[in-house]
Amino acid sequence: MHIQTQENRIASLEATIQKMREEIKSLSETKTIHVDRIEYKFDQLKVETLEGTLNIGLNPNDLAGIEEFEVQSQALNTQFTPADYMKRSMKIEETIYQYLETDLPQIVEAAQRNLNIHPNESYLSFIKQDIIKQLPTRVDYHLKNFHAVNRRADTSLTVDEQIIDAIKQEIQNGVVAFLNQLPETVKGMKPE
Repeated sequence: MHIQTQENRIASLEATIQKMREEIKSLSETKTIHVDRIEYKFDQLKVETLEGTLNIGLNPNDLAGIEEFEVQSQALNTQFTPADYMKRSMKIEETIYQYLETDLPQIVEAAQRNLNIHPNESYLSFIKQDIIKQLPTRVDYHLKNFHAVNRRADTSLTVDEQIIDAIKQEIQNGVVAFLNQLPETVKGMKPE
């Protein structure tokens, strides 16, 4: 009777081992990749679930209904070659970056003094980061529309210098506008 119990137990263990082998085989055949979390940062935007289809341009499924497709070629509103445009853009951005490092602290201090705002160093880094985010767009705008900027009376300045001056003026106006829009309690002028 003892031998019969041992044989039943051995048969049960062999059946369990056989099931385990089959599971291991099936798992090794289906190679799945599991990713817990993918985090994309688009200016501090966190994407937790990314699903759907992104179609840039034409969707192959939509081509069946198109009989004729014509693209109107439009020239850029600029008188620069693409290489010259890129060089000018990089030069202007570099000049503005240097301006932010050297002159922005004094601009913020002067604006705080003129608006009777208690000095606060935290505004400087926020303003600087915001300007850096907007800089490529502003340079692009000015380069594409440089003929409007070029109407200044002082024609001894190059186009790049005129654009740099315009962006510097925008920065100064933006700093004053930002500080002026702060609530009175944040400015330190009135207690809560």
